[in-house]
Amino acid sequence: MRKLVGIVLAAGLASAACAQPAPNSPPRTGTPRLIIAISVDQFSADLFDTYRGQFTGGLARVASGTVFHNGYQAHAATETCPGHSTILTGSSPAHSGIIANNWIDQSVVRPNKSIYCAEDERLAPPNPAAAQGSAGSYAPSPVHLRVQTLGDIMKSRSPQSLNVAVAGKDRAAIMMGGRNVDQRWFWDGKQFVTDRPSRVPATIAQANAAIARTIAAPRPALTPTPFCTARAAPIALTPTMTVGNGNFARAAGDTRAFRASPELDGATLAIAASLIQELGLGADNAPDILSVGLSATDYVGHSYGPGGQEMCLQMLSIDRDLGDFFRLLDSRNVDYAVVLTSDHGSLDIPERLRARGVQAARADANLATAGLGRAIGEKLQIAGPVLLGDFAGDVYYDRALTGAQRQQVEQIALNYYRSHPQVEAVFTSRQLRNMRFPTASPDRWTIAQRVRASFDPQRSGDLYVALKQYVMPIPVPSTGYAATHGSVWDYDRRVPIVFWRPGTRGSTHNEAVSTTSILPTLEAILGLRGVPKVDGPCLAMVPNVACPAR
Repeated sequence: MRKLVGIVLAAGLASAACAQPAPNSPPRTGTPRLIIAISVDQFSADLFDTYRGQFTGGLARVASGTVFHNGYQAHAATETCPGHSTILTGSSPAHSGIIANNWIDQSVVRPNKSIYCAEDERLAPPNPAAAQGSAGSYAPSPVHLRVQTLGDIMKSRSPQSLNVAVAGKDRAAIMMGGRNVDQRWFWDGKQFVTDRPSRVPATIAQANAAIARTIAAPRPALTPTPFCTARAAPIALTPTMTVGNGNFARAAGDTRAFRASPELDGATLAIAASLIQELGLGADNAPDILSVGLSATDYVGHSYGPGGQEMCLQMLSIDRDLGDFFRLLDSRNVDYAVVLTSDHGSLDIPERLRARGVQAARADANLATAGLGRAIGEKLQIAGPVLLGDFAGDVYYDRALTGAQRQQVEQIALNYYRSHPQVEAVFTSRQLRNMRFPTASPDRWTIAQRVRASFDPQRSGDLYVALKQYVMPIPVPSTGYAATHGSVWDYDRRVPIVFWRPGTRGSTHNEAVSTTSILPTLEAILGLRGVPKVDGPCLAMVPNVACPAR
């Protein structure tokens, strides 16, 4: 299946799609004219290491560059929004303000006190009748991001530089693009849309029409390679839900299946390639930046877990589609440099892990914050929710509580969490506020330091709950939600960080480095000076990088 080529052809780029690069691209010198920052959502370092030997296309080309396979999303809140916010800002969640995908703000004048990281709650939603959290139920915005992205900095130095973002999720495009973007497009469940009242490129209408035709037709099953077939053991999670041996066959009109498949990433890359052509990215002396968020791996991981045939097919499809994408750029003689990483890793489903000898478990449903809050309220005879939050992570006290009630609630909650066999640690906001921000190598951070890097006094909870290793915070799996991430553990924190420029060969490094080092390294590649201090150091091991003294 080559959906990428099909959609690009539909956008009128047939000659470029058929072009082939020279077998060995000559080394590029000087400052690249286009930076391409690619985030593969939920692409853990474990996945990269497992499949690296199977890559023959675009991921193989990238992996010939400078590879840090012990990269880290160093913080505790290993979710999509915080992860993407680190990549092109150099800032941890504690400094960017993006502490989670969602947090509680009890001061907002609406019944739903949960704030989505990529919304502006002050604005009216485009579709007030839409279900909470769905497209149209909020106004997408970067307003909560407190720091600049690389694209913001580039445009402040050179207004002629273009800052463009395309992703399968709005929060990926918004957190990587920042505030000062020229074009930003993301999938809303039916088509690619924007949060910007900007000129709509012809590419977008053509691609959306091609995608609609693709979804309207059924999709045949993908044919697995022998390597993928070897990972195809079926696992029955519920009487009606089996994972592990899926092949992405799709019924006509099934947009959810389109999203959780290689098709979404193919469409995203097709639009990115077409925008490069239409907008002339990398065509003049002012360097441009293109952020690309490939989101399907996350949906595949949530739906099936990362250990089965489904993820194998997804990995090899990304490799092929990125190969097509880079060939298109080579055929146009674009002088580009790539950084590829991820927003977080993932934990496989406990049922498969146990079969492999790992003592994994699904979380106790009694850990749900709402249920615990009700139980505490009944014990203390206090009306109201008492506690607000999700399953773990940030937990908030109801602001209607008196000071004495807050103390009682906190003590009961702390005792409960500390005695629960599935809880590793719980921290109060007072503890975190008094901790220094960690500066050591991210692989040596304690759990408390990881949580501190996600702590913001204005947005974080009154408590932070960290579950034990290999506890999946999904008590009962459901369609589309069999596995998740968001823990303090390295299977969620470790991600690959790769710098590559065609014709330039790199090397693989074992040092632990943080995604907050990507921004200062790209700044050095672009020759930018006088940029504000960030959380990560520039990586001098990348070829042709002269890291400035800070």
